[in-house]
Parts: sequence; C-alpha cells; structure tokens
Amino acid sequence: MQNKQLCYHMIHIIDFSFLNQFMKIRHYLIPSVLISIGVFVFLKSDLFKEKRVLGASDQPKIIILNDNGFTTLTKTSAKTVADFLKDKNISLNENDLIYPDKNNPVFYGMKIKIKRTKSISVFLDGKNKSLFGFGETVADILRENNISLRPEDIVKPSRQAFAYNNIQIKIIRVEIKKETSEEKIAFKTITKEDAQLGWRNKKIKQQGVPGVRKITYQVAYHDGKEVSRKKISSEIIKQPLPQIIVQGTYIKFGKKHKGVASWYAHTGTMSAANPWLPLGSYVKVTNLDNGKSVIVRINDRGPFGNGRIIDLDKVAFAKIAPLGQGTVRVKMEEILN
Repeated sequence: MQNKQLCYHMIHIIDFSFLNQFMKIRHYLIPSVLISIGVFVFLKSDLFKEKRVLGASDQPKIIILNDNGFTTLTKTSAKTVADFLKDKNISLNENDLIYPDKNNPVFYGMKIKIKRTKSISVFLDGKNKSLFGFGETVADILRENNISLRPEDIVKPSRQAFAYNNIQIKIIRVEIKKETSEEKIAFKTITKEDAQLGWRNKKIKQQGVPGVRKITYQVAYHDGKEVSRKKISSEIIKQPLPQIIVQGTYIKFGKKHKGVASWYAHTGTMSAANPWLPLGSYVKVTNLDNGKSVIVRINDRGPFGNGRIIDLDKVAFAKIAPLGQGTVRVKMEEILN
C-alpha cells in the first residue's frame, strides 16, 4: 500500500503550471517520474489480477452437459456437480449414472455426462420380470441382465432393435431335438391253392410277422411345447415276414341242373334260395352266357316261378350278371364236400 500511495503522490506533484521550473530541473526529474509511472502500472495490473483470481468461483461458467446422448452448452454459477443438478432442476433415478461424481467442483469447460437407465419388462420362461439397463439394443439390455440366449431363441422385438424406456421384450425359448420312433410294417398275405385240400378248408402255412421301421424326426419346441415335427430319415430295421395261407380248391360235385336264376335283396351275403336243396348245402352257379360263376349257400326257399331253379342274393347275382338284367340262364351244380 505504501508503494501505491507513493506512486499516486508522485503523479500528482507534476504540475504543468510550473513548466519553467520543470524545464530547469528536467534532467534530474524525468527519470524519477518514468520510474514512478512504471511502478504504478505494474502494481495496478497486479491488483486487477488479484481481484480476478479471488472472484473466480463466483463467476458464471460455461459447461458441456451430455444428458443420455443429448448434448447442450449451459451456463452455471454452481460450485459442485450436485449444485449444478439442483440449479438446473435435473433429477436422477436411483440407478442412473453421472460422471464426474456429484461432489466434484465445477470448472469452466467442464463436461458432465449422465447415463440414464431404461426400465424394461421381459417375459421369459412363463414369467414377467421387471429389469433395467443402459444398453442401446435389446441384445445389450439382455446381456447386461445376464439373460443368455441361444441362437435359435426367438426375441421380440428383434435383438438388434433399439431398446427404449419401458420396452416390453418377449423371449421364446426354442429347442430343436432329434427324436426317433418305431412303427410296425404290415405283412403281406400270400394265398396258395392246394388241389388236394377241400375247397372249404384253409390253413396257415406261415404266420405273418410285422416288420419294424425306425423314423427320425426333427422336432421344434417353443417354451417346451411342440410346434413342428419333420421327418428327416426312415430306416427299416426289420423286414416283415409274409403270411402264407393254403386254400383248398378240391370240389366234389353232385347233380347238375339248368334253368333260370333271379335275384332278391335278402341277407347281403353269398347265399341263395332253392325249392328243394337242403338248407345249408352249397351249389356252384355258372352264367351260361359269359361263364362267370359263384358258390353260394342255400339258406332260404324259392323261387317258385316257372323255370326258375335258384334265387340268388343280390350280392351273388351281381358277380355273374348285371342287376338290371333281372334273370339269367345258369347251370347249378350241387357240391357234396
């Protein structure tokens, strides 16, 4: 302070009204005045500098705020990050992140970054889960929450979709399995004739045995429920064994008769009516016009029309002639065995 007062005093003693006296002593006075002015300027600039430093924390500061990707320049007089948030009415949720820490002092050009959490709802394994995360995509959010996904799992929205706040995510667990099953292969029946065996006799020479086929499927399950089944291979692991039947063809004929055959709807079987043959006996009836024949069992009486010797059941008549023909000339042979 003494130096500053001296400086001011020396400036004020310069009185231009005494210019003549000054001119007389200028050789001695000018150097002293110049020195005094230099000291004054130095001290004054140092004083201003001191004032700027002392008032730095109270001056508005421009900082860069990045709030969840939205960047702005803003002015604040806050001393700490916490004060800045309060000053700008910026609220943070419990899991939001901020850098630097709230206790850090605020300085000019400072960068403050806020990373806000996203609330998400995940439907997984039959349950809804409320979670949060910071990820940009659905896959990022799920990874943050330690939810593992298989490549075949279905995620809605897709894994690459943008994860916004309050997004609802559905995960369908997909499981692809190979499954095998066995199915029976039906055996064939082969009939062989034996002329030494009576026509009503039949015997099994070889018992048929079903074969086995192994089928492999590719089965898809969504959350444990089967949604598709695709056959991918089929292999016969056991061939079927055919059944062999021996059918007798030997017929012992008795009397032969010729006449007219008609038809009627009766039992719907290979049966017929005759006026005189024993009930339960068999006859062979042959169409004389085309040579077709059938063997029928006599189980009824009739017909009683002139020239008619047998009334065939509708089913039997259709095997030797059209039903629309009504009647047909036949040969009837009694069968004795």
